[in-house]
Amino acid sequence: MADWFTVEKIDADTFAISEYKHWEETHCYLLCGNKCAVLIDTGLGVANIKNVVDRLSTLPVFVVTTHVHWDHIGGHKYFDNIAVFENEKEWLSGKFPLPLQAVKYNLMLRPCAFPEDFDINRYRVFQGMPSRILQDGDLINLGNRQLNVVHTPGHSPGHCCFYEADRNYLYSGDLIYKGCLDAFYPTTNPQLFLHSLEKVNLLTVNKILPAHHQLHIPVDMACEIEAGFKNLSNEGKLKQGNGIFDFGDFQIHI
Repeated sequence: MADWFTVEKIDADTFAISEYKHWEETHCYLLCGNKCAVLIDTGLGVANIKNVVDRLSTLPVFVVTTHVHWDHIGGHKYFDNIAVFENEKEWLSGKFPLPLQAVKYNLMLRPCAFPEDFDINRYRVFQGMPSRILQDGDLINLGNRQLNVVHTPGHSPGHCCFYEADRNYLYSGDLIYKGCLDAFYPTTNPQLFLHSLEKVNLLTVNKILPAHHQLHIPVDMACEIEAGFKNLSNEGKLKQGNGIFDFGDFQIHI
């Protein structure tokens, strides 16, 4: 099970915990302060991410959620203190927008060497009551570190990025990464996706920490993705149902 996760050190007290064996290639982030640690997302839930977290830190852990999609909340079941943005509270506590069979289909979409003890028949989407509801502009205090909650809807109604101003880190969730950016689901909104990109591009960012695929991406990718969305908007194409548009390092699926 330990081999399922890859741990990479971002700096002395920040770690990426990745699931490279799965096609989603999810990244979660452990940020250690001097009072507590924050875990941004918990991944697929096919192996126990808490075992990895416990090896990296003995601090009490608070989980914050970029958004309530199955591949970001799978390991929430291993933690007691969980935060979610107010718009998606109901998704976490009883009204998840996808049926279980659709989630299992996506999970098993491509061949994968799952952990030996993983059983797809026992897989469930996490449902539970969050201990904190997040709002835009909230501060999350780790003691000597602070995270700012930035509401960035588009990929989902309650999608958040987390911004660490002291280090100029942007934990971008599914807003910014190398790969196919999805704004085609019924619960997505491509126009709001563009507005969210404009919002985060006003921040001073020296490092973008994405939720999927290549871990180290150039900072200017945020502006490139914004430009891609703007081009589609200017051409009247930023509407759901128009398909996939290829911009090289990233695609936009609307």
